[in-house]
Amino acid sequence: MIFPIGDDNIEGGHKPLVAYSLIIINLIVFIIEINLGETFIYKYAATPEDIVHGNNLHTLGTSMFMHGGIMHLLGNMLYLWIFADNIEAIIGSIGFTIFYLLGGLFASAMHIITDPHSIIPTLGASGAISAVMGAYLIMFPKSRVKMIILIFFKKFHIPALLFLLFWFAQQLFMGVGNLSPAKAGEGGIAWWAHIGGFAFGMLAGYIIKKTYGDRYSYTKPIA
Repeated sequence: MIFPIGDDNIEGGHKPLVAYSLIIINLIVFIIEINLGETFIYKYAATPEDIVHGNNLHTLGTSMFMHGGIMHLLGNMLYLWIFADNIEAIIGSIGFTIFYLLGGLFASAMHIITDPHSIIPTLGASGAISAVMGAYLIMFPKSRVKMIILIFFKKFHIPALLFLLFWFAQQLFMGVGNLSPAKAGEGGIAWWAHIGGFAFGMLAGYIIKKTYGDRYSYTKPIA
């Protein structure tokens, strides 16, 4: 198994207080979720059909902090830990909070637009984290992602640009495939939430880069 464990971190800027706090919040919510079970999920996860009819709109926010299982949680938190700190270093804690929440909301909107009649509850931070990854692609194209081959404990680096474009291509391929009538209404992964979040992040990353320039865009190589 091969998976990312780090990236090139920029020097200077704001401390990633919000990024790391989000990890803690998601962990706490997951503990609550597994203790309360389906009652908690159906109350706070976002169901597209409900949202379309103007019901339970609060779930657009609460669902961003919930997860469908331990692997879902750990995967999302790993990506948040790797990619969020550089962005928060540039735009600050308040700016990053606004960006993260808007990214999650935009991602949810894309999922609802592509499957408005679904009665399956949607939950997860994937959409917001996809926005983080999209912004990272634009802001730090020359950065590297540190990978590990778990079996051999061998570490190597690949360009962040390559890693993120490959990830997005996977989401796009699966998302387009799930638009077919045969797939409509099926549960599983909200591919278009990932795609929408990533697209939002790319746009936000472009605006951030134009606003802040390359003030902190140089990176400090990781071992």
